Amino acid sequence: MALPEIRLLQAAIAVARELNFSRAAESLHIGQSTLSKQIYELESQLGLKLFERNHQTVELTDAGRAFVEEAREALLHTERAVIAAKAVFNGADQILNLGKSAHTDPFLVSTVLSVRLPLFPSLRIKQWSNYSNELARQVIAGALDLAMTTGIPENPKLSLLQLADNPFYLAMPEDDQLADQRELVLEQLHDRIWILLSQQANPFLYDKILHVASERNVYPRDVLQVMSSEEVPELILEHRGLAFMSRADAWRIARDEITMRPLSEPELRLITNLAMRADSKSRLIKEFIRATSRKLNSLAQKQQRQLPLTG
Repeated sequence: MALPEIRLLQAAIAVARELNFSRAAESLHIGQSTLSKQIYELESQLGLKLFERNHQTVELTDAGRAFVEEAREALLHTERAVIAAKAVFNGADQILNLGKSAHTDPFLVSTVLSVRLPLFPSLRIKQWSNYSNELARQVIAGALDLAMTTGIPENPKLSLLQLADNPFYLAMPEDDQLADQRELVLEQLHDRIWILLSQQANPFLYDKILHVASERNVYPRDVLQVMSSEEVPELILEHRGLAFMSRADAWRIARDEITMRPLSEPELRLITNLAMRADSKSRLIKEFIRATSRKLNSLAQKQQRQLPLTG
């Protein structure tokens, strides 16, 4: 069986993402009739149905879901191959594909990007952005060399270097009664509107917040889900909601009407790791992990020396 062309893979991925032929066609900058023909051509080549569709809805079949997941990886590998070839042509010895989330602390990103390897003086780092759970999956699949992930469950297929361990921050209206507190606990959030990063974006953190809260008999009045921190300010002000955020994201939206307080809950922490495949044999990746660990230790010692003496 002949393998599908890249344009057909892109068509299937776009339809799966949008679940709408019109929006998918627009994202690919082609006509809707052209997109429909491409999906028909792809399904004919494969001999199976990827999408169930009528005039109103589009849904992935089980086969379609499996196909699109692998098609995404195939396209990522193809793009990596092109980038690697061009980088070598332009003088780079090695390319390190590093994943990060839009929610990753910029300080951590800059720290990792500043790592230099004497054994690989012409190393170039290519950044890829996605949600943490997707980044972890791409590392396991070999589509990424490393990824900075926050709030993912333990996985025996991953080896993790901890980069940071921070509390959640609650962003809220500046005149909220909770703003009088220096830090908060879950019981103070009962029967309030909670704003959480969507279950799709980070299912592990989303479920854990609600699970830990329910164990304490703490329940939100309602849960509003967001895909990005830019959506949060309007929801806070309109609904007087409490948004669970990283400190970096909370600072990003802070303004006159919005303030933030740390959540003091040992069971709810934002752990950021540098993830690699547990079975990786790459000398480059292992050397990068070691160099990152040394840099973090050096920064920690420097910060300790700068702390004021007390007593």
